[in-house]
Amino acid sequence: MIVGAVVLLALVIIGLLFATGFWSANVKGGELPKVNVSAKGGALPDVDVKSKEVVVGTSKTTVDVPTVKTEKKSIDVPTVGVKDNGNK
Repeated sequence: MIVGAVVLLALVIIGLLFATGFWSANVKGGELPKVNVSAKGGALPDVDVKSKEVVVGTSKTTVDVPTVKTEKKSIDVPTVGVKDNGNK
């Protein structure tokens, strides 16, 4: 338990030294590659596409369609209520 506390204290001290700037990591500076990007605003690109045409329509055919029939039947269903015993 004492060893854990000492390690934790050391990590806190090291973290504070880095945070305050007393210690710093020697990291070599890097840079992003230079990329030239240009775009003309408001213009769509010219595209020459030879594709198929989609044709949508309807045709008459006969299919089996299931139907639902309902009937009235008397059954017992549970009821829930609150009975007041007169105490208020």
